[in-house]
Amino acid sequence: MTGISTKTIYAIAALHELGSIPQNEVLKIKDIATRASVPQNFLEQILLELRKQKFLSSVKGAHGGYRLAKELKDISLKDIIIVLETDALSDVCRTDNPALKLFWEDIKEGVFDVFDVPLSELKNYQQKVDHTLNYSI
Repeated sequence: MTGISTKTIYAIAALHELGSIPQNEVLKIKDIATRASVPQNFLEQILLELRKQKFLSSVKGAHGGYRLAKELKDISLKDIIIVLETDALSDVCRTDNPALKLFWEDIKEGVFDVFDVPLSELKNYQQKVDHTLNYSI
């Protein structure tokens, strides 16, 4: 089991941007990349994977782009990690010791419980940022 990669961080940033638009609208990859401060080339791969996994849908054509296929409340950080992190469910215990295997299984389960937060929580964090006073001169 490893940490969260840049790929997942960029995916969450893109989903946050897509969650901020009205349901019937779409965003072009270029606009998502700009708004989320994510490299467009890398984002294209991420969005394709999220679309394949039915988190996003796409509209083709001049006025096309991406939109959420599910509401953010129905997508958890855990869901995205499982899809994008190839080592997320890897076997960290490389021993035949049953006590150690059980220990690492419990740890892995506990870690995933922490990540089982819906991405709709992003709106709460956006509200906190929006309500923070900025006293820059």
